[in-house]
Amino acid sequence: MAGEDTNDYWRNLSKDFIQKKLSSTFNEKRAKNVIMFLGDGMGLTTVAAARNLLGGEEKQLSFNEFPYTGLSKTYSVDKIVPDSACTATAYLCGVKAQEGTIGVNGDVEYGDCEKGQDKEKWVYSIAKWAQDVGKSTGVVTTTRITHASPSGVYAHIAHRDWENDQEVKTACGSDKGIEDIAYQLINGEVGSKLDFVMGGGKKHFIDSRLYANGRRGDGLNLVDQFKNQDGSRNLYVETRDELMSADLKNYDRVFGLYQDDHMLYHLETDETTNQPTLEEMTRKAIEFLSKNDEGYFIFIEGGRIDLAHHQNFARIALDETVEFSKAIAAARELTSEDDTLIVVTADHSHSISYNGYPKRGNDIFGQTPANPDDRKPYMTLSYANGPSYDRFFDVEKSERVDPTTVITGDRYDRFPAAWPLEDETHGGEDVGVYASGPWSHLFTGVYEQNAIPHMMGYASCLGSGLKMCTRK
Repeated sequence: MAGEDTNDYWRNLSKDFIQKKLSSTFNEKRAKNVIMFLGDGMGLTTVAAARNLLGGEEKQLSFNEFPYTGLSKTYSVDKIVPDSACTATAYLCGVKAQEGTIGVNGDVEYGDCEKGQDKEKWVYSIAKWAQDVGKSTGVVTTTRITHASPSGVYAHIAHRDWENDQEVKTACGSDKGIEDIAYQLINGEVGSKLDFVMGGGKKHFIDSRLYANGRRGDGLNLVDQFKNQDGSRNLYVETRDELMSADLKNYDRVFGLYQDDHMLYHLETDETTNQPTLEEMTRKAIEFLSKNDEGYFIFIEGGRIDLAHHQNFARIALDETVEFSKAIAAARELTSEDDTLIVVTADHSHSISYNGYPKRGNDIFGQTPANPDDRKPYMTLSYANGPSYDRFFDVEKSERVDPTTVITGDRYDRFPAAWPLEDETHGGEDVGVYASGPWSHLFTGVYEQNAIPHMMGYASCLGSGLKMCTRK
């Protein structure tokens, strides 16, 4: 970068940063709207590496520009390294839980059919807190809408995989009265009141006898149930064209399912796939929910960052992070810091590593100048574990394979893993929290992950905890 070799460049950069901090004032107004963005698996390494895709390590993702940042501790009641279900319960419902459980407290163990049904052990998300005071609510994701993170908005269940009735039946039998996650979205106490819902996962909503890819076995078509609820003012869409052309003023609720399973990775899409981007869904969500004079709460997830990491698809994971950043930039453009609190965070990190002394401007997906003892190239990005191990280590010869012969520039390139696992694992370190808008200064420091919804509730006077409107 021009000027980086001078003292003045860095001194002036620091002066500008300090002046910016000195000129900022705390916004202690009541937050009319709350938007929570969740980058699933977006640990600090992912954030730093993704900035290179913007043109260099000195660049900033949209949320890096937020005025206040903090760190949240992600461990669960039973695990040092958590999953996306128990973390969703923490950052949405304000209570830490056990691995694999959603919307229940820490007394419910993973897969406990009996305890999971005990409503005394249920905990409710900030979406319900918002519904209780007349605000609009929504959830948007690039994964199945019944996946662990979005389910935290509306579901109460002891096993994150019970996305349809057949999964429940296999685990607990058919006589327990357990409502699966898809059913809870359409008919549950919170799910049935959500105003704007978008993602993938159509297969979990329709019986296999009614739809070729359906997974249900109870004869239900939950999509049709949604269409027929609340008269004729519910809009259901399955393509980008349908979403973008719809006049949302004519509808009370909007539901979009764009794939039978997860939505396609951004790098898998083109003009023929007819799938909206996360940014497009975000813009439509804010446009729709802004009709309510009381305000809104919405949860928006860049969920496929996580799924790409699990397969050691570093190229895809970082691209998904950039797409996530675009959605956040759109939200800031469409809202005002004066009355809208935006919080961006992750549920957990991943085992990805970013090292090896690469030179400035080096391709983040390329090799480093580090010179390993085996004299074979060494990549800037690698993972502690995952399914790529066999591609990069010759077990019979007990030696590494030259990674530059395996990584070719393809979007599905798997990056090196040190230990063989079917799926790469999460990481357990703290994750970043980035905030702007009313009371965003609360989100500084290091705190438990479950504090996040309580701070959002404080800023917007939601829930039964402390609230800015009653603090005196």
